[in-house]
Amino acid sequence: MTVSVSVPATASNLGGGFDCVGVAVHKRLHVTVGIATDGRPIAIERAGTLAALDASPDDDLIVVGFRAACARAGRVPPAHLAFSADSDIPVGRGLGSSAAALVAGALAAAALLDDTVDMGGIIALGTEREGHPDNVAPAALGGAVLAVIRPGAGPVTARLDVHPSLRLAFAIPDFAVDTHRARTALPDVLPHADARAAAAAAAALVVGLARADADLLAAGLEGPLHVSYRRALVPGYDDVVGAGRAAGAFGATLSGSGSSVVAVAPVERADQVAAAMAAAWSARGVHAAPFVSEPCAVGATVSAVDRNAPPLPGRSSTVEISS
Repeated sequence: MTVSVSVPATASNLGGGFDCVGVAVHKRLHVTVGIATDGRPIAIERAGTLAALDASPDDDLIVVGFRAACARAGRVPPAHLAFSADSDIPVGRGLGSSAAALVAGALAAAALLDDTVDMGGIIALGTEREGHPDNVAPAALGGAVLAVIRPGAGPVTARLDVHPSLRLAFAIPDFAVDTHRARTALPDVLPHADARAAAAAAAALVVGLARADADLLAAGLEGPLHVSYRRALVPGYDDVVGAGRAAGAFGATLSGSGSSVVAVAPVERADQVAAAMAAAWSARGVHAAPFVSEPCAVGATVSAVDRNAPPLPGRSSTVEISS
């Protein structure tokens, strides 16, 4: 029995939406999981952007997500599993590769266990591991998502409107930013004035995305809660952002915690914005790949289930997906 799943990349934070706003974009992780019949221990084959990873299977976030979903369902994970993973999501570049892996593993477990696929439960599982829901929610659901954590109630999500005239333009450099280092760069306490500015930026971002309002987007992409503390981790950040704005973007900011920079631009200027930001890094001797995407409406999916082999005992053979 095997199952194949697919999960999109995500751009999170988007300036004022720190830890609560994310957008799925058109890069994907594809994972196939099967129950090995030859007695092999858990093994994983990696391709694409994952080929250089040297994590053990036990530490791989796909396997971590799989086991966490089994535990949530009260099931014992199969002892012998074969994973195959292929991705074009850059690792360590602020495009949600970790969240995609967790969601993919959890979704594959639910399908293999013949369990109802509860996207809300998968988001909660991923949030518990990541500490915030802004990547796992759009990875699971697709589109642009507001996700907040209610104490004692877990993540609450809502779809966000993105005006059809807008595109996300990225420059993805060939260096990574360690997520833990980016998190520890943030202060524990903020002045009240900074908190007030952050609240205003979050509101401006949400309305600006819905209306394609240039002034609101410029204000909403500032990111007072995190960008000012993390920009030093991304050499050339100010040059890249400036190049994006000069090329016609409404604003630009870190994608996730970096290293990628994402701009919000009108569709007719998006390619030029991405190219200009990549060129700004090239002028500093850093190779960067331009990338343009509209929000990806398709979230995590089960693309194929081969039931030629018998399913695990204790579940029906029907897989349902609910949000």
